Amino acid sequence: MSRMSLEGPVGRTGASGADDSAPGGELPPYAEAVLDVADRIPPGRVMTYGDVAEWLGEGGPRQVGRVMALYGGSAPWWRVVRADGTLLPGHELRALGHYRAEGTPLRERGPAAEGHLPRIDMRRARWDGTPGTGGDGGAREAE
Repeated sequence: MSRMSLEGPVGRTGASGADDSAPGGELPPYAEAVLDVADRIPPGRVMTYGDVAEWLGEGGPRQVGRVMALYGGSAPWWRVVRADGTLLPGHELRALGHYRAEGTPLRERGPAAEGHLPRIDMRRARWDGTPGTGGDGGAREAE
């Protein structure tokens, strides 16, 4: 379930399934903000690590990636991606299952790349964070 407010901390579990939150079940404010953005990304759409940082107005791609690695297990982690559309190493098949179930636009590889995984079609899948522009798989829309 998505939370639409950045107020108040809530605990999260990371990829290990263990409670990775700070003492008392509270997350650092930046981690909570990053996870809130991940929760808002509509099914079938993605934002890059840099997009999330830019949308928040603080941090950068590495900081967002660190938050997702530590606390993102209960968030839709597969919707926060690398800018080139490659699938997250070590989680490719799990992510691909989510992308196919949600209808995320993918760029399939040609016959010469047999056995290689597709990439996310960033031109069509990227979401700009504007409410009401998600889920259609279209190009980014300006505000």
